[in-house]
Amino acid sequence: MKWFLKALKQYADFRARARRKEFWFFAFFWFVFAVVAALVDYDRSIQSKTIYYVGGIYFLVTTIPAVAVVVRRLHDTGKTGWWSLLLAIPYIGWAVLAVLLCYDSQPNENKWGENPKGIAI
Repeated sequence: MKWFLKALKQYADFRARARRKEFWFFAFFWFVFAVVAALVDYDRSIQSKTIYYVGGIYFLVTTIPAVAVVVRRLHDTGKTGWWSLLLAIPYIGWAVLAVLLCYDSQPNENKWGENPKGIAI
């Protein structure tokens, strides 16, 4: 959970690095909370016959932190954040980006900062 909160605190930091642990824990908790928000919307809409927007608000609030953590993860692998535009290409782009996000960190300092594996939170 601390990795999710760390990513939310760094919501506009597109110039640093994020290790795999930070990215994948953020992705996991983001998905869990999205499912919970969708279930809340679904349950409330059945009970009162109106549309609720908990999921939509959650998505809007977490979009910028999600993009920022993807960019920081790409920086950690030595790639530029522009690689995140692969999300615009269905299936193939998503698969390539998923592979890039699984790469290990560059062991030394790169132009986006020190290796985050050596930095304690």
